[in-house]
Amino acid sequence: MISNEEKVRAAIAEQAGEWFVANDEGPLDARDSAALATWLKTSPVHVEEFLGVSAVARDLREAHADSEYSLEAILARARAEDNAAVQPLWPRLIGAVRSTPSRRWLTAGAAMAACAVLSLGLLVRWNLQPIQHPTPDGITALHFATGHGEQLSHRLADGSVLHLNTDSAVSIRYGKNERLVTLAAGQADFEVAHEPDRAFRVFAGSAQVIDVGTKFDVRLEQDSTVVTVIEGHVAVGPASMPGKLGASSQNHAPRLVQLGANQRIRVTEGSWPATPLAIDAQSATAWLRREIVFDHEPLERVAAEYNRYTKKPIEIATPALRNLQISGVFATDDTEAFIAFLRRLKGVHVEVTETRILVSRD
Repeated sequence: MISNEEKVRAAIAEQAGEWFVANDEGPLDARDSAALATWLKTSPVHVEEFLGVSAVARDLREAHADSEYSLEAILARARAEDNAAVQPLWPRLIGAVRSTPSRRWLTAGAAMAACAVLSLGLLVRWNLQPIQHPTPDGITALHFATGHGEQLSHRLADGSVLHLNTDSAVSIRYGKNERLVTLAAGQADFEVAHEPDRAFRVFAGSAQVIDVGTKFDVRLEQDSTVVTVIEGHVAVGPASMPGKLGASSQNHAPRLVQLGANQRIRVTEGSWPATPLAIDAQSATAWLRREIVFDHEPLERVAAEYNRYTKKPIEIATPALRNLQISGVFATDDTEAFIAFLRRLKGVHVEVTETRILVSRD
């Protein structure tokens, strides 16, 4: 199964390809140039992937003029060497192209990789939103993503504020009649500027959220989408249903569920309607303060939550400890304090190695 971190990295690579294609087609206008600059400043990973695409594209142009590296020649060589080990694209391929005796063959490989990356970037323009919910023509999409342990806050053009949690990726398109957001991975919090004539819609996994002005949180989990309302009201429904308010009464579509402050709903594909639950929204969105809050939660869940932020994963070696109840408020960026807390628990032993944090029975 692809990890959340791998999904985010793939999303960033796709976005880099999309931006490169847009820039390669001609000079960007002032609005798109500013959007690209914002995207690049979001994370060093964005810069790395964009430079990677640019380098491979350069090698593609160099290889294009050499008939020895035509598509037919490349495929013939590939068939002859089909037992060769497959290498990761970034950064080993580019490094190999520049440093090994077989530079010309690897340049051809890089050319093929560039074709795949750039084609994927083009496809993303169509696939970031469901086909049954088209956005207005000519609207530029903004993309934001965070790496492992990173968080991001950004004020959007309409005055809304986007907060991204660790390992998250989002695409945003603004049109005349709606503001459309697609959460591809992770977790996002939205402080939506009030615009009665232009709804704010979020697609995330199996759910869609429709809003005109409020504050809410959306999190993609392994098999479901969790929506938490902090202030105001939103309407939640399956991603496959019509998105306009009032449309649920037509075409026999499932009805939208209204959610208010301090309510949460979990949407699972193939299961609707879902039932809202009363929760403490401030505790549920403690990540905005770089905190996580637990109230008699099993250690297994606590460790999984911490692992969203830590460089070294927490592993529970003794199965009996998985259900150990944990309560408290902890900083997501202070693993040492959490380790100290665990060591104070009776019967718990914590060993920190170079690669992991091992929790076992003392």
